[in-house]
Amino acid sequence: MVGWWIRFRELPAWTRWPAYVALGLVLVLVLLALTTVVVVRRPLPQTDGELEIAGLEGPVEVRRDAQGVPHLYGDSVDDLLTAQGFVHAQDRFYEMDVRRHITAGRLSELFGEATVETDAMVRTMGWRRVAERELALVSPATRSALQSYADGVNAYLDSHAPSEMAVQYTVLGLTGLDYTPEAWTPVDSLAWLKAMAWDLRGNLDEEVARVVTGIDHTPEEVEELFPRYPYGRNRPVLAGGGLVDGVFEPAATGTTTRVPRPAWTAGQRRLVGEVGDAVARMPALLGRGDDVGSNSWVVSGDNSSTGAPLLANDPHLGTAVPGVWTQVGLHCTDVGPDCPMDVAGFGFSGVPGVVIGHNADIAWGFTNLGPDVTDLFLEQADEKTWLYDGERLPLRTREETIEVRDGEDVELRVRSTDNGPILSDVSEQLRGVGEEAVVPGESPGLDTDGYAVSLAWTALEPAPTADALLGLNLASDWEEFRAAAADFAVPAQNLVYADREGRIGYQAPGRVPIRRSGNDGSQPTAGWLPQNSWTGETVPFESLPTELDPAEGFVVTANQAVTGPGYPVYLTDDWDRGYRSQRIRERLTAELETGDLSVAEMAEVQLDDHHPLAPTLVPFLLDVELADGYPGAGQALLADWDFTQPAEGPQSAAAAYFNTVWARLLELTFHDELAEAARPDGSDRWMAAVERLLRRPASGWWDDVETEEVETRDDVLRAALLAARDDLTATQSPVASEWTWGAAHTLSLAEPTLGESGIGVVERLVNRGGWELPGGSETVNAFGWDPREGYGAIAGPSMRMVVSTADWDDSRWVNLTGVSGHPASDHYTDQTDVMVAGETLPWAFGREAVAEATDELLTLRPTPEER
Repeated sequence: MVGWWIRFRELPAWTRWPAYVALGLVLVLVLLALTTVVVVRRPLPQTDGELEIAGLEGPVEVRRDAQGVPHLYGDSVDDLLTAQGFVHAQDRFYEMDVRRHITAGRLSELFGEATVETDAMVRTMGWRRVAERELALVSPATRSALQSYADGVNAYLDSHAPSEMAVQYTVLGLTGLDYTPEAWTPVDSLAWLKAMAWDLRGNLDEEVARVVTGIDHTPEEVEELFPRYPYGRNRPVLAGGGLVDGVFEPAATGTTTRVPRPAWTAGQRRLVGEVGDAVARMPALLGRGDDVGSNSWVVSGDNSSTGAPLLANDPHLGTAVPGVWTQVGLHCTDVGPDCPMDVAGFGFSGVPGVVIGHNADIAWGFTNLGPDVTDLFLEQADEKTWLYDGERLPLRTREETIEVRDGEDVELRVRSTDNGPILSDVSEQLRGVGEEAVVPGESPGLDTDGYAVSLAWTALEPAPTADALLGLNLASDWEEFRAAAADFAVPAQNLVYADREGRIGYQAPGRVPIRRSGNDGSQPTAGWLPQNSWTGETVPFESLPTELDPAEGFVVTANQAVTGPGYPVYLTDDWDRGYRSQRIRERLTAELETGDLSVAEMAEVQLDDHHPLAPTLVPFLLDVELADGYPGAGQALLADWDFTQPAEGPQSAAAAYFNTVWARLLELTFHDELAEAARPDGSDRWMAAVERLLRRPASGWWDDVETEEVETRDDVLRAALLAARDDLTATQSPVASEWTWGAAHTLSLAEPTLGESGIGVVERLVNRGGWELPGGSETVNAFGWDPREGYGAIAGPSMRMVVSTADWDDSRWVNLTGVSGHPASDHYTDQTDVMVAGETLPWAFGREAVAEATDELLTLRPTPEER
């Protein structure tokens, strides 16, 4: 998916703390040296024995296995979720607290002036205001679940001082922060869904890059860098499908009807405006879409060695510690109508229930659907009004106050048009967009510095997505699963499904806007023209792609196109180009030719590290003539390379050389002509673009415009081969056979606040690193890297799971880090070694299996007043 992680290290300026904070941290180091055990280990939770906590009606057992994963057993759903809130707070309250400060636009209360712009941006979008409205929309059962969870968190807060909650609070306190966390509320949990949606918001980055590239290049040249989805080579999720009377049917072709009524479609395809380089400098805030993706697939019992469906999922998200997910089991002691919950899987600290996993009847997994759900609009606005359809209309305004640690409060005036909030009011980068923007035949028409820039985004309209999460936890069959998915508004996802009855399926849920005829969603557009605005309607759930029990016997989703080009509803043109999905399909097909798939074989597919571009690029590299000896030593490795990318071993040297050549090729080909913000990140779009350019050796993109000569493809390939040889000689060894991909491609996990402080000893306290990785960008084993930043992983599998519906206890799982957010805990990164080694852990579910796996047992009991 899902990606539903906020990449905190993308927040601006956390590495530029004020000098007094740095000085305070130096003093902290001295204190920590004297009181390490007390300060660092004090927040570790009690995990055995008994505790009394407020909010419970009956006892709840918390059984933790060797990795600290808790399975909870209670007599009611409310008690289970109260206990889950308490356990999440035990393990990760600091992470939860920082998240809610982000989603409320209140980071500056903790970190001062450095985060004011981020707070202003989030306040302008109004994430928490939307969450407050959503609380009134969710069902009574969901409100009860959210409140029970909050009661558990608050029971923990009421019995712990900040220094007992997290070592981070102790360090911040010694720098002068006087802070006590406030009570948790249901809105704190709902607001987190806005951050998840922002992280997986669709094609906004490509929309920006397309405009920046087009500033000084022809449409034809731009098209070369934004290739269309290769339907003829990489298959979509569903092979067919169309709308019949507005309802998606997998066997339909095109749009048809059984009754005489017109079918609706979303009009597209009108280029309106041109925006300058400053668009791409919009703060990333909480994530970058190109860095995240996911794999999931499900196979039927006919293709399974167990005779029942198998389901695999590994969401690819930004890397940090603690990791995105925390594992949990929630089990009613006696499952029945009065207490129906029996579920286990991966969830988020701060949110009740399980997000991805299985219950006693069904299993499900997520990948990001990635539809175009955001648009930037240029606005002709003055202080109080904006132009629309030739009329001046009043802007909607509200006042906000941002409290700043050790600074003056910032008064913020938020302005909005009907298209959305005006972000250029709070972003210098987007203010520059308006000043530089040019719309043919138009001008701002106002005595201002240019256009304002507003944002339309589906997540800014309240929706009952929280109902969907609870519904998935309790669903028992395909119909109940789809009913839950219908409430899933943002972020839009691909859902794969399997159940104990032998059925498998696919469903695409989420709110996707219907645009008018003037706006194709590809780049910023004129907000004053009616033909560009959204209709206010979204694609009906019944029209979104779905399929039950496909004839092929399996479903693969990896962010590729969902349907063929004939699907009449516009979702996006910026799909992942399908390298991972097609490789998974090839692996599954090959396995099925020799026999049915097992749990172990499903897990093995998740580790596939075949480079998708190598079979195309390597023959061109081998055709370049290089001298024997030093110049050609790296090239010689490619002749016997099998295109895999292990961290070490015989094939690793070639993988190291190829990836270094790839980074140099992108630099030498594109950096001379593209603004910094539009330069290649090495993702699927760039692989597809280079594939095409390799067949055009005289394309202008190969030429270095900064030289008098006219360079061609082979000139660039030669230069990249030689530069890569020099790079690896300088960084690893002059002997080519001694190179390894893992030496360059490493995993470093930074804690998002103190881990970015710039104070070495403090960073060593909370950060972890040094793992050598296989895989790479757009590989099934997707430890992605960005050539603009080096070879270290910036995103990767946030977890892996393989679920066996034949016997839940035969399922496997692993987390990127661990369940704990405490640096002193044995479970801070204890699963990282397992994941990097390509291994998984047993996933106990049944009562006997959980009991056998129990390493610690804590019983939570009601307080005497509540018994």
